[in-house]
Amino acid sequence: MAVANPTAAPPMAAPGYGKRSAPGEAPRRRDDFTHLPAREASIATHIDRLPDGAAIDTKTLAKELPPYGQQAIRTALNALSTAGHLRRVREPVGDGRTQWVFRTYFSRTARSDAWWGRFLAGDVPEAETEPQAPAPQARQPKRTDAYQALAALGRTDARLTLSAAECKALEPLAAEWLARGVRSADFATTLTAGLPDVIHSPGAFTRKRLVDKLPPEPPRTPSAEPTPRSRIMECTGCGIAGRPEALPGGLCRTCRGEVPDDPAPAADWIHTQVDRLRAAARHAR
Repeated sequence: MAVANPTAAPPMAAPGYGKRSAPGEAPRRRDDFTHLPAREASIATHIDRLPDGAAIDTKTLAKELPPYGQQAIRTALNALSTAGHLRRVREPVGDGRTQWVFRTYFSRTARSDAWWGRFLAGDVPEAETEPQAPAPQARQPKRTDAYQALAALGRTDARLTLSAAECKALEPLAAEWLARGVRSADFATTLTAGLPDVIHSPGAFTRKRLVDKLPPEPPRTPSAEPTPRSRIMECTGCGIAGRPEALPGGLCRTCRGEVPDDPAPAADWIHTQVDRLRAAARHAR
């Protein structure tokens, strides 16, 4: 099995580009790629051990793996895509910038087309990840910060002493306060300020204050990660963009070796081929 020089640092892609590891992978094992032919297994093992951000374009991999030429690498990458180990994706770089980058997501665990489609849509199911650990034995439920903040009100002012049932009922309202950045100490200070001399129903009084004095939501900051819906899948072979359902195995019809049934191709199919050739020229550059 061909391997690169283990002492040489892998070349890194431009910032924001290069390899990205798919989430939810199983731990590395010796038989991860034994289901693949020898060449594909060798290349997959090499990519798997590269850090995120490493350049894994055809030319770079051909230099790192001398026994294989660029055509062999390109064919192997298509096979790895079909086997569910990688997908090429176009997405915003993040950090509030509008620049787009081209990344290759690699998964040590083979994934189905459905899994990749859900991943690009922002929904990563657990069914195809590691087996879930057995459920621990039943224990006393851990009290949330919101519950504890409500229970502490009585220690700040006895007039707002709440029962366990009242704390449980008011827990969602208190959780919203904490989610808006209110600290537990400020929570107690705000709710116990200016209390009347006598409070006949601490639970009802606290509920009214939780609703009436709810602080505003904090201003939202731009997310550092691209929104899942902005990701666009590309054909592993030629780079043409398309929806996941149009690229089974991560490959377009042409790269899968399919041809249209109509001997006179429709205009939209011709445009697709032109886009594919332009994408291939871009990757070659």
